[in-house]
Amino acid sequence: MTTLLRRYTLASAFVALLFASTSPCLAKSPPQALPALMLSDIHFDPFHDPAKFARLRKAGVNDWQDILDEPYSPAQAADFNKLQTACGARGVDTPIELLESSLAAMHQQQPAPLFITVSGDLMAHGFDCRFHALAPNASPAEYSDFAAKTVRFVAQMLFKTYANTPIYLALGNNDSGCTDYREDPNSSFLKSAAGSFAADTKTPANRYDILSKFSQYGDYNLALPLKNTRLIVLQDIFESKRYATCGGANTIDLAKDQIAWLRDQLASARKSHEHVWVMAHIPPGIDAYSTFSKSRNICGGQAPETFLSSDDLGNTIADFGDVIRLALFAHTHMDEFRVYPSANAPGGFVPGKLVPSISPVNGNNPAFTIAQIDPATATLKDYNVYAANNAVGIGTTWALEYRFSTTYGLPDLSGASLAKLTSSFVADKNGTAKDSTAYQNFFFVGDAATNSLSKGGAKAQAMQSVWTGYSCAITQTHAADFRSCLCAAQP
Repeated sequence: MTTLLRRYTLASAFVALLFASTSPCLAKSPPQALPALMLSDIHFDPFHDPAKFARLRKAGVNDWQDILDEPYSPAQAADFNKLQTACGARGVDTPIELLESSLAAMHQQQPAPLFITVSGDLMAHGFDCRFHALAPNASPAEYSDFAAKTVRFVAQMLFKTYANTPIYLALGNNDSGCTDYREDPNSSFLKSAAGSFAADTKTPANRYDILSKFSQYGDYNLALPLKNTRLIVLQDIFESKRYATCGGANTIDLAKDQIAWLRDQLASARKSHEHVWVMAHIPPGIDAYSTFSKSRNICGGQAPETFLSSDDLGNTIADFGDVIRLALFAHTHMDEFRVYPSANAPGGFVPGKLVPSISPVNGNNPAFTIAQIDPATATLKDYNVYAANNAVGIGTTWALEYRFSTTYGLPDLSGASLAKLTSSFVADKNGTAKDSTAYQNFFFVGDAATNSLSKGGAKAQAMQSVWTGYSCAITQTHAADFRSCLCAAQP
C-alpha cells in the first residue's frame, strides 16, 4: 500500500497585510494569529495484523512503515478478532491506514503549523495483553523495548509529515514500559521516549531540556515559538488514582515530587514574566462520565469520581493563573472545555481544552484540531475541528466539523470568554439553549453528523438528560464545589 503521506508536499502560508482605512499612514496591525496543530489519543495499534508482529519485533523502526503498508495476511480478520476477544477489547484502535489518513488530512488542511502538540496516549489500549498473547515467553525488557519502538514509530511518522515543524509530545496512561497506569521513574522506556521526543523539537536548547529531565518522570519544560512563552509537560500518570510502579507499589511520593517540580517551573516563569502552557494527558477535576455511569448520589453525600488522586494539579493551575494561558489535556477522547477557577487569572479562570482523539475506540469518529494562537499573548484565539467520516482510514473523507468562534460567538478561548460560556451552561438547567446543544452535539465527535434526530445525535440527547452534572464538572474542580453546583436547586 502506497502511503498517503507521500502524496502531499509542504506549502507556504500566505498572510495578507491589513491597512487602516481611517488614516493616510500605514497603521501598525495587531499580531496575526498563527496556526498550531493539536491532537491526542492516537492509540496506534501495531497488532492490527497479528501476522506481522514477529517481523516488527525484529525490524528497526525505520522499516516498520514498509512492513505495515504491505497487504494484510489472509487470516488478518480472524487473527485480529481472536486477539480482540482474548484482550476484552471494547473497540478498535488506530491501524496504520487510519494513522496515515489522519496525518495526510492534517497536512492537507495545515501544511505549515507553527508547532504541534500531542497530549498523550500514543499506544493502543490493552497493549500489554496483545503483546503477551502473541509473545507469551517474552521478558519484561523485551516488552519495554517493543513499547518504546511503538512510541518512536508514532513520533517518527509525525516527523516525516512535518519535518520542519517542532512537535511536542506528552505521554499518557497507556504509554508505559510495563502496563497501563504503571511506570517506574528513570525506566528504560522513559529514556527511550526522551530520545524520540527530543528529536522532534527542532532546536538544540529544547532537545537538551527534554534529554536532561524527561527520563525521570516524563516531564519537561521548553520554549514555545511564541513571545516569552514556555510549554511545561507532565506525564501525570503519577497523579492518577490508578498509578502504581511496575512492581505494583502504590506511592504518592512521586506525585508530590512532580507537583513540587511543576511549581518551581511556574514560579520561575512568573519571575521572568513569561506566559506558560501546561500540557498533560489526564485532566484534573471531576470525571462526570464515571460519576453518572456509577450512579453516584452526590446530593445524598457520595463523592464524585475524579480523574486524579488529589487536587494538587488543579490547585497548582489555580495558584498560577496569572502565568498559565492554557491548560491542555485529553484522555476522555471527547471534545471538551474546562475552566479552572483562579483568583489571580485574567477573567478569574484558567482556560482548559481537552483535545478529541484520533482513535475511534469509543465509537467516536477520529478528529484533530487546528488552532489559531495570538503570538503576543499566547492566547488560544480560535480553532477548527476536522473529523473523519469513518473509523478505518480507508476511503476516508475528512471535513470541518465546527469552528469555535462561529459556533459560540466568542473572540477567543481566554479565561474570561470561557467563563462567560460555561456560566451559561450552568444556568441552562435543561440543557436546551443554543450554546448548550452545540456543545452536546460536538462533544462526541461524529454524533450529530451520523444522526438525523432534531436535537442532534443520540449521545447528545443522553448528555442533555444529565446536563446539569456535566456543566458543573466543566466549571468546578473540587468535589465540594461540584456538589454545591449540582445540588443548588435541591433542598
